[in-house]
Amino acid sequence: MQKPRYPALYQINTRVWLTALSHSLGRPATLDDIADAELDRLAEMGFDWLWLLSVWQTGEAAQRVSRSNLSWRREFEHTLPDLREEDIGGSGFAIADYRVHAALGGNDALARLRARMRARGLNLMLDFVPNHMAPDHPWTDDHPDYFVPGSEADLARSPQNFGRVATASGPLLLAYGRDPYFDGWPDTLQLDYGNPALQAAMVGELERIAGQCDGVRCDMAMLVLPEVFERTWGIRAEPFWPKAIATVRRTHPAFLFMAEVYWDMEWTLQQQGFDYTYDKRLYDRLKEQHARPVREHLCADMGYQDRLARFLENHDEPRAASTFAPEMHAAAAVLTYLSPGLRFFHEGQLEGRRARISPHLVRAPDEAVDAALQRIYERLLAVLRLPIVREGRWSLLECVPAWAENPTADNFIAFRWEGAGQPWLLAAVNCSPQQSQCFVRVPMPQMAGCTLQLRDLLGPAVYDRAGDDLLARGLFLDMPPWGRHVFDVQRLT
Repeated sequence: MQKPRYPALYQINTRVWLTALSHSLGRPATLDDIADAELDRLAEMGFDWLWLLSVWQTGEAAQRVSRSNLSWRREFEHTLPDLREEDIGGSGFAIADYRVHAALGGNDALARLRARMRARGLNLMLDFVPNHMAPDHPWTDDHPDYFVPGSEADLARSPQNFGRVATASGPLLLAYGRDPYFDGWPDTLQLDYGNPALQAAMVGELERIAGQCDGVRCDMAMLVLPEVFERTWGIRAEPFWPKAIATVRRTHPAFLFMAEVYWDMEWTLQQQGFDYTYDKRLYDRLKEQHARPVREHLCADMGYQDRLARFLENHDEPRAASTFAPEMHAAAAVLTYLSPGLRFFHEGQLEGRRARISPHLVRAPDEAVDAALQRIYERLLAVLRLPIVREGRWSLLECVPAWAENPTADNFIAFRWEGAGQPWLLAAVNCSPQQSQCFVRVPMPQMAGCTLQLRDLLGPAVYDRAGDDLLARGLFLDMPPWGRHVFDVQRLT
């Protein structure tokens, strides 16, 4: 299946999706009940990838922790004021086995869904959680040496990071999964990447997963880097990702790896073989509401930018509609999704949902659709379906002051998309809360001697401009706070 240079991905919380479908059907729904019409709709919207979150088998041990943890429960009750015990399924990242959850229909139902997706040009992405497993994973009985052990001293010193686990060999003291900056996740156990046998077993799990999907999103992928693992646990480890990725690609050459990664380690993981890495930096800079840091980030090398996964929300972040005011949200969406890289959308984002759903929950609250925001995303998705944006060349444009002593040109971010034999797209955003003016330099000699029509694909504006004037002075823009244009530029003469 041919993949575009700049694909679009849609993340779906599978258990929440099927809970809603169960209510409408009046019976428990499985992956087989996902309608062809829904897959058609997602394909027609322009998505190339569906990431089905939380399809793997979870167990009772992690679910008990999820239901009894008071801090987590307060969060669940905030999301669902009518919370019921059955709404707490346990974290989808506390995996008891890398087989499709029985309640979702098992591996066979996933295979049938994947075949229906592929018939519509949709690729399937699933989770891979390298750092930890559920407390009732079979390895706790069969291979307890695969986990980081703890001592009584560890438990006394850091009870939030260690716990006792009942195993076939008797009770063991093991470490909870964690990252170095936060307390452990008590519904998980930490895998020991200092053990070569564990690394080989995890490569085997990846190979098995690769037979069931087209790509994986690797949870907190930087945690198993040797330098991070040793800093967290004081245990030396060999590199995992290069050999794991190479092994999978020997039998699945086109298999895609996307890393959830933070702490400025995006380039490191790209160098180790990842196709895409989270771009949290762009997201954070957009939240800060200053154009220059965003523009500086977009000046990075194209080989790096092409492999970034750009997003405004995901299951870990607050909803975009609750983070960004409406006009700012629209401006941030243009900058995020019309930049090069993988365009990463989250279920509910396009409708303006505001309640973040914990991965421990299997039900979402009812929320009204934000019709105005939905229309904005419909227009943006139409732009993202254009071949020039999926396959073309992207470059930043220079914005200069409209007149002396007017500093507001610094509020603009402008760029173009171009491709052989195709029209140009010129996008500009006033990334600030004030009215701003600038000239956008458009260094395109082919504009000389002709008239150009600029038609805004996000609104009704249409302008005719002399190409010679655009070459001499640039395109003048006077835009309101968070204003945005995406111009289709056509030669009239």
